[in-house]
Amino acid sequence: MNHKRVYRLYREEGLAMRKRPPRRRKACLKRDLRPLAVEKNECWSMDFMSDELFDGRRIRLLTIVDNHTRESLAIYIGQRIRGCEVVEVLERIVKDQGRPRMIRVDNVLSLESSFFSG
Repeated sequence: MNHKRVYRLYREEGLAMRKRPPRRRKACLKRDLRPLAVEKNECWSMDFMSDELFDGRRIRLLTIVDNHTRESLAIYIGQRIRGCEVVEVLERIVKDQGRPRMIRVDNVLSLESSFFSG
């Protein structure tokens, strides 16, 4: 069967055919396997998200999760989140939970716990 016959049969059945293969992101090609956290405070994940309110204003969210316990350590909401606010949230969590060995940001960057010394 050639491509013209396949196309005609798809059209008769009302199916759609892709004309070209989908593009894959380069970041997906070289994704490292993440080691699993085996104890509390071994690794935290920090992520920034955004959403839009009904009136068009945007809000930002900072979420911090312990990878072992899957516990949400903090959700900070604001119209803009500055670096000093991120530091305040992290310092508050460290007072309550203790220091993590590593923080994973956007599944790529890892910060060692020496970052929190001081």
